[in-house]
Amino acid sequence: MNKNIPILFLCFLSALTAVYINNKFLTPSKTIIEYKPTPILASQNIGLHETLTKRNFISSSPTNFIQAADKGRPAVVFIRALQKSNKAKIMSDKPGGSSGSGVIISSDGYIVTNNHVIADASSIEVMLNDNREFKATLVGTDPTTDIAILKIENEGLPFLEFGNSDSLRVGEWVVAIGNPFRLQSTVTAGIVSAKARNINILEQQGIESFIQTDAAVNPGNSGGALVNTMGNLVGINTAIMTYSGRYEGFSFAIPSNLAQKVVFDIIEFGAVQRGWLGVTILNVDDNKAKELGLETVGGVFLERVNSGEAAGQAGLKKGDVVVSVDNIATLSTPEFMEQVGRYRPGDKLKLNYYRDGKLKTAEVTLRNQINSTDYVAVRKDKILTDLGFELRDLDKNEKRRLETDGIYVVSVSRGSKIERTNMDPGYIITKINEKPIGNVQEFIKELENHKGMVVLEGFYENYPGEFPYAFIID
Repeated sequence: MNKNIPILFLCFLSALTAVYINNKFLTPSKTIIEYKPTPILASQNIGLHETLTKRNFISSSPTNFIQAADKGRPAVVFIRALQKSNKAKIMSDKPGGSSGSGVIISSDGYIVTNNHVIADASSIEVMLNDNREFKATLVGTDPTTDIAILKIENEGLPFLEFGNSDSLRVGEWVVAIGNPFRLQSTVTAGIVSAKARNINILEQQGIESFIQTDAAVNPGNSGGALVNTMGNLVGINTAIMTYSGRYEGFSFAIPSNLAQKVVFDIIEFGAVQRGWLGVTILNVDDNKAKELGLETVGGVFLERVNSGEAAGQAGLKKGDVVVSVDNIATLSTPEFMEQVGRYRPGDKLKLNYYRDGKLKTAEVTLRNQINSTDYVAVRKDKILTDLGFELRDLDKNEKRRLETDGIYVVSVSRGSKIERTNMDPGYIITKINEKPIGNVQEFIKELENHKGMVVLEGFYENYPGEFPYAFIID
């Protein structure tokens, strides 16, 4: 027995040594990845709760999605948009409609959804997750991002906080919440499949930089929430890519950082305050990269730089290749448009770009559509609100696309004199009493100097023909 003591001691010592080596050198440590969000430049003083905090997450799959579902479901609503139009004989006289989803983003009832969910609606109804129903008011829309803002009159509502879509990583788990096929508060999960996707579903000048996921999304999910596993709103579900009309493995969401800026602009100003560089851009493909002598394939090629506008005044030239906006890489046109789309006229951007193979930097002051740094606000003059509508000037891109001057009807108040003419938002006024109109100021001047019958002439972009409306000014 005494002879075995040294052997037993050596065995014990060897075991301790093996445990130490395993713990010290062989056991992998848990990796924590921290992402710091970029600032959102929309106004901070409009009463909405904004939270863009640091996100810490472990780079492994969650054991469940209960937290995300519990936070998201009460804030996602069912939207029913009723449509009845007398604008053309080719349209049905029977009430039609569409349905979709929306996300409550403030306790006092602001709701974000897709513009295509409520387009041409004569009335909008909202049903909460607890089955309470409300009539909703349309606050404003932005077709270029497919965003619309609604308002219901209530307090203390559950709502989702905006997360930071920049922090999303390809492969990260996300949850989609909506009302597919009118199945209320449906929750599906998937991963981020790609970012900055352009699928060419929005009209010209639209900003497409979608988050692509494989979370199951079907008709009725439009306008619903895409949340991360912490339950923060990181996207607005908008589209699917399909040949069958049903989910086939691809769904697309508007990034929350872009959506948040649009939302705040509409609520504060009545219209999106979009900053313009005054350039025409193209993707840099392999052939272009070789032609320009670039080391990597990526960036935004400036095909045209308008003289006297923002980029030109900052020294950028045709042929430059922009690779970042405020130190955020923009290696494709969707990434570039998303980053620039977050800023307003008057904001300054730092652009890194290549010229003749050398990396350069320019500071650009963004301008609006009429090449000034002012905000283009919706006109709410008393003479207009008394009649029952809000107007704004057409921007230069709308004028070019529509090939006309005119003014745009942003909203029509219920029970107003204008509503009784059957005019709808989206009407483009080109004449008043047979006199051509180029901007809202001219229009107001004509109203102020007139008594009696007023006849407006104009059209709707998506419907053929002219639509005159008449009312009387006492």
